Amino acid sequence: MSERVTNWAGNIVFGARQLHRPHHVEQVRDLVVAGGPLRVLGSGHSFNRMADTDGDLISLADLPRIVEISADRRSVRVDGGIRYGELAVRLSEEGLALRNMASLPHISVAGAVATATHGSGVRNANLATAVSSLELIDGTGRSVTLTRDDPDLLGAVVGLGAPGIVTALTLDVVEAFELRQYVYDAVPRASIESSLAEMLADGYSVSLFTDWTGLDANMGWLKRASLLEGDWYGARRADGPRHPVPGMPPANSTDQSGEPGAWHTRLPHFRMEFTPSAGAELQSEWHVAATDALAAIDAVASIRERVAAVLQVCEIRAVAADELWLSPNYHRASVALHFTWIADTDAVLPVVAEIEERLAPLHPRPHWGKVFTTPAAVLAADYERFGDFQDLVRRYDPTGTFRNPWLDAILGDVK
Repeated sequence: MSERVTNWAGNIVFGARQLHRPHHVEQVRDLVVAGGPLRVLGSGHSFNRMADTDGDLISLADLPRIVEISADRRSVRVDGGIRYGELAVRLSEEGLALRNMASLPHISVAGAVATATHGSGVRNANLATAVSSLELIDGTGRSVTLTRDDPDLLGAVVGLGAPGIVTALTLDVVEAFELRQYVYDAVPRASIESSLAEMLADGYSVSLFTDWTGLDANMGWLKRASLLEGDWYGARRADGPRHPVPGMPPANSTDQSGEPGAWHTRLPHFRMEFTPSAGAELQSEWHVAATDALAAIDAVASIRERVAAVLQVCEIRAVAADELWLSPNYHRASVALHFTWIADTDAVLPVVAEIEERLAPLHPRPHWGKVFTTPAAVLAADYERFGDFQDLVRRYDPTGTFRNPWLDAILGDVK
């Protein structure tokens, strides 16, 4: 491929023969019928070789934008290339909202749901749970529409790109709402030990940030509808705007004044009009049962010097349970520990493996799109419906059109 294509972080250089940018769904189907291997390139916000291929890459960014609101105003149909920030603005103009957003509004909807990307909130499930319908082209070139009446939907939504190319999705929406955002500095370790569950429930969306140089959390970020005054679990209100990563410009962050604002200007951590960083980072994330959250924090704290040496920031969030087969939150209300690392793979990977070893008794489930080293057999054992997902992939992509070495390692021989 003459064009050098990398992921957002730059740690992955894709090895595809060619990058296609179809302008119509029919062109996508033609590429599938012509044969694979094929993978879809979303917004590039994955940190492993999930989207890589030695065949051809397809970007859906140039498909015609679709934002079709249902007559009852309870759902919206969108194309497979749209990004959350663009969709959020369109919905807000119509007085509607998504229930939640991830920290970055820059990511594609189809890519985010395929990897169970999430925001925070004990009552908020991951973004994939909003999908009520999925339109895809399977490995034979067949157009398939799955709805909630079809049991395959629960397996195909968090599909890792394996069942087919998602050309359109229908998402649940709600009436537009407002939130306030507050940031607090220096959240005491004692408060985390005594009140973590209450802290994570003390807002529509709550995040704790730490760089693991100490046992206290650097910051607590709260997004909530109601006014909040005074200290917060022993933490003091920040005296100005903050960025999650120490030293980064806070102008990139969403409003933290405590003033009410539209949902899409408060739920993400970063403003759509700013690039959140230069991308010089790696990321990992593991989900554990909410009841094991303190044990997970203690496990990381036991090696915090090693972690801090290669870390930019760690974020702790809550995610509600769901029914999606390959969701890290399948049948398990969770707390997620997210790590933004320095951009040094050789230095980071040993620490990733050590964290996984320390968390192993808690059965951590990694974010599919980030850096992890968990063996496939361990992953399969932690997902009750893993075998069903393998069967689904076999039915939808019988000849392996969408397979790549990363998927082969995860799924095994399902052809």
